[in-house]
Amino acid sequence: MEPLLQVSELEVQFGTYAGIVKAVRGVDFKIFPGEVVAIVGESGCGKSVTAQTIMRLIPSPPGKITGGSVQFNGEEIFKKSERQMRKIRGNTIGMIFQDPMTFLNPVLNISTQVTENLRVHKGMSIHQARDRAVELFNLVGIPEPKLRLKQYPHQFSGGMRQRVMIAMAIGCDPKLLIADEPTTALDVTIQAQILELLKEIKERLDTAIILITHDLGVVAGLAERVLVMYAGQIIETGTIDEIFSTPAHPYTWGLLKSIPRLNMKKGQKLTPIWGQPPDLLSQLATCPFLPRCDYAMEICTREMPEPFGRNLVKCWLKHPQAPHVQYNREVS
Repeated sequence: MEPLLQVSELEVQFGTYAGIVKAVRGVDFKIFPGEVVAIVGESGCGKSVTAQTIMRLIPSPPGKITGGSVQFNGEEIFKKSERQMRKIRGNTIGMIFQDPMTFLNPVLNISTQVTENLRVHKGMSIHQARDRAVELFNLVGIPEPKLRLKQYPHQFSGGMRQRVMIAMAIGCDPKLLIADEPTTALDVTIQAQILELLKEIKERLDTAIILITHDLGVVAGLAERVLVMYAGQIIETGTIDEIFSTPAHPYTWGLLKSIPRLNMKKGQKLTPIWGQPPDLLSQLATCPFLPRCDYAMEICTREMPEPFGRNLVKCWLKHPQAPHVQYNREVS
């Protein structure tokens, strides 16, 4: 099967007063039709920038795509004009943005905002678009859709706004849906409902989904593959079973240890990842996780690890060619 989306050696940077921030550094991955892939990592690791680059939404300046390729349906995204991209955004590629509380325009009613995309991309009349909006609201579980379409965003809860955003994103039956932290700022009950809704959409429409999140626990019941990002790089990939049962990178171990578990004892504390992510103004000639890693070796201070194994792990710890000499942090 040919990949629906193929990202190769993607490089994105931002010009700031302090210097050049290299936000995405050589990212490679593929998405196949009907597949759900999660991109996980801490805030600031490059997840959202990668998603926005796929949609060509990086503002320039200050942002700049300095290298790489993004192919969607066999066509190069970076070679398309802005007019061609407007036909793709919201049509064949849908996106659920991060903050439902600020995404919707507060001065326009919901009907105007939901039907606009349908009229632009599908050429529907206003009546056809409203009928389609009612269908979408029923699909995403918004009660009394005809009444709700007449209302304004401030009359919706956070969970309902998120459902409106999902309805807008899937209105044109996209082949690829990018969900950028769709459960952020929602309580756990609503989170579960949103994730279940995405699962239903995937099964009903056979839509490929990129799920961006910082919480590995969120993706356990939805994703098929996981890409772990750190410092603008993908440091480990694998199926959901591989990442949860046999993770290989110390950073992935840290993410898993920070998830609450049902078998935890009362009063038991979570294990945080100590330290801070690296400054992306720097070149990062060595392993970016080195300052926070409890398993660092001397080779980690000299060379950047090349990805190896089935999961393409960027770590010297289990590398077959690594001299396993422990790094003495106190001496250094």
